[in-house]
Amino acid sequence: MASRPDTDDYLSLFLNDVPLMDVRAPVEFSRGSFPNTVNAPLMNDEERHRVGICYKEKGQDKAIELGHQLVSGDIKAQRIEAWKRFVARHPEGYLFCFRGGLRSRLTQQWIRDAGIDYPLVKGGYKALRRFLIDSLEAQVKSGEFRILSGRTGTGKTRVLQQLPNPVDLEGLANHRGSSFGRQVTPQPSQIDFENRLAVAMLKAHHFKGGRIYLEDESRLVGRCALPEPLKNRMAESPLLILEQPMEERIGIIREDYVEGMFADYVNRDGTEAGWLNFRDYLLSAIDRIRKRLGGERHKQLRGLMEEALLHQETTGQTGAHDAWIEALLTDYYDPMYDYQLSQKEGRILVRGGPNTILEWASERSIA
Repeated sequence: MASRPDTDDYLSLFLNDVPLMDVRAPVEFSRGSFPNTVNAPLMNDEERHRVGICYKEKGQDKAIELGHQLVSGDIKAQRIEAWKRFVARHPEGYLFCFRGGLRSRLTQQWIRDAGIDYPLVKGGYKALRRFLIDSLEAQVKSGEFRILSGRTGTGKTRVLQQLPNPVDLEGLANHRGSSFGRQVTPQPSQIDFENRLAVAMLKAHHFKGGRIYLEDESRLVGRCALPEPLKNRMAESPLLILEQPMEERIGIIREDYVEGMFADYVNRDGTEAGWLNFRDYLLSAIDRIRKRLGGERHKQLRGLMEEALLHQETTGQTGAHDAWIEALLTDYYDPMYDYQLSQKEGRILVRGGPNTILEWASERSIA
C-alpha cells in the first residue's frame, strides 16, 4: 500500500464518508463517535482504566510501560490483526484516538511494523468533534430552513424525503418522535445524534445548497435533544402544512406502526418472541400517554388495541387496528396539533396534499 499523509481535512472526511478506525476504548466509543466509524481499540476498558490510574499516580513513562505490559504477546497480535482487517477493507481510511497523540501514533507504528503504512487524523476525536460542533453552529446560524408540518399520520417523513434538500431528523435519531415512535434498534447517544446531524447539514449545504427542509419536531426526538439554536431557528421558520384525509392517515399509521413494526420485530426476534415484543411495544406506547388521555379514555383505547391484537394474532389481519388509530387521532393527536398550529398561522407558506407540497417546493428549488 502506497503511503498516504496524515490529515486534518475534516470536511473532506465527512463529506466523502471516509471510513475511520477509532482506537479509543469501547467505553469512550459508546459515548459518541462518528458516522462510518469502527471501534478497534488499542486498549480495552479495564486496561485503559489501569493505565489511567498509573498515569495519575506515577506519571506518563510508567503508564506507557504498563500499557506495553498489558497489551503484549497474543493480545497485541489480536489487536494488530483487527487493525489489518480494517485496513484491508478500507485502504482509503484513517485511524484516530482522542487527541491524535500517543494511542493513535502507537497504533500507527505497530501497523507499520506489520508492513503497512496507514495515516491518522491529526487532533483525533477532539478535533473532529470540535469541527462538527462549529460547523453545525454555523449552518444553523446562516442556513435557510423550511419546516414540513402536518397532523399525525399524514406521512410527513415520506414527503420530506422527496423534497429538494431534506435533513431527516427522525431518521438521524432513529425515532419517529411520538410515544409510538421507538424503533426495534436503539437510538444513538446524544453525541452520536449531534454528530450525525452536523454531517447531514454539511452535506445538505455543500452538495445541494439553498434552503434545507426539516420535519416539524418537538425539542426531543425520543431521547435525542435537538440543539437549542436549531430548535429556535425552526420555531421561526416558514411552514409547509401537509394535509391528508382521515382514511389515508389511518392507513399510513397502520402501515408504519403496526404492519411495519411487526415485521421488524419478527425479523429481529423470530416469530414467537417477535410477536410478544411487538405486542408489548404497542401496549406500552398507549400506557405512556395514560395521564394525558385520562383514565377512562385510556382504558377504552387500550381495550380496542387489545382486541385488534387478538384479531391480528388469530387471523393475521391488521384492519381491526383502525378503530383505536382513528380514535387516538381524533381525540388526542388532532386537538393537540390544531392548538399548536393556531400559534403559527402567520408562518404558513403553503398547505395541501403531497403533490401540492412537492410541486411548490420543486418550483422554488435552485436549478
